[in-house]
Amino acid sequence: MSRRIVLSVLTLALSYASAAAAQGETATVHLTSVDDRKAVVATVEPVHQLLARSRIAGTITAVNVKEGDKVKAGDKIAIVGDEKLMLQMRATQSRIEAQQAERAQAKIDFDRATTLRRTGAGSQAKLDEAKTRLQVAERTLQALQSDRQVIEQQSIEGAVLAPGAGRILTVPVAEGSVVMGGDTVATMATDDYILRLELPERHARFLKAGDEILVGARGMRETDNSAIRPGKVVLVYPHIDQGRVIADVAVAGLGDYFVGERTRVFVATGKREALVLPESFIYRRFGVSYAKLKSGVEVVVQVGEPVTGGIEILSGLHDGDVVVMP
Repeated sequence: MSRRIVLSVLTLALSYASAAAAQGETATVHLTSVDDRKAVVATVEPVHQLLARSRIAGTITAVNVKEGDKVKAGDKIAIVGDEKLMLQMRATQSRIEAQQAERAQAKIDFDRATTLRRTGAGSQAKLDEAKTRLQVAERTLQALQSDRQVIEQQSIEGAVLAPGAGRILTVPVAEGSVVMGGDTVATMATDDYILRLELPERHARFLKAGDEILVGARGMRETDNSAIRPGKVVLVYPHIDQGRVIADVAVAGLGDYFVGERTRVFVATGKREALVLPESFIYRRFGVSYAKLKSGVEVVVQVGEPVTGGIEILSGLHDGDVVVMP
């Protein structure tokens, strides 16, 4: 008796489950026009690449950064020393000291000539001559002090400063390296990154600023649909390089990528017909994708890339099939 009751309860539960599935949300597979997307490889590039250059010629005496370091604008990246500047500084300082002594003597002579002239023991010509020598000595001293300031400023310019905030990509010099004025000491990338893609020339007419593309998983590994995210074309370069059109794509969250890292992107190159179904009606079991028809039959399906309105159905379903939410 108890076994019969249990069987009756199970039968009733299955009936309710079937009724609930039948009354669940449904969707119809339909044939529609979708973007025909081609997979191409894009490279992560900085929006702006900055160069920290040496302002004077000399020898690298210190390098304060390494590849991968983040720096702020004005940070001291390296120091360039010039031994000739030190020699020039010493020579100029010696000339200044000698000129200071000459000026002091000219001041003494001028004061003496002024006193003699006041008492009538000296001539006006002697006073004028002493005054002229004092003025010449003062002007010469000022010129030497200006020369010293120029050398001091050149020594200060031996510091190689970061032209902006960003991350150090390369440091092609080391301590002891000889550089000329204008040589690159470090290459920097700003904190903003874009994807730069190259498309065959035959697809140039399909690509324009503002187009939406799909970006695959990071790196060159296989991309599943859950890893695909949107991006937008922000610039199409007018120059075709070796039969390829170059474009920049803005994608959120590229800040932690390596510069030069490659990833797959999917670009629309026309229109085609495809079976489309909302992705929420597809479920996976043991690595296989299924859809459940309204009749209750489970169907193995092969899915493609996400498209407008859902996901492309490559096989397993037909136009007009009605499926229920799993």
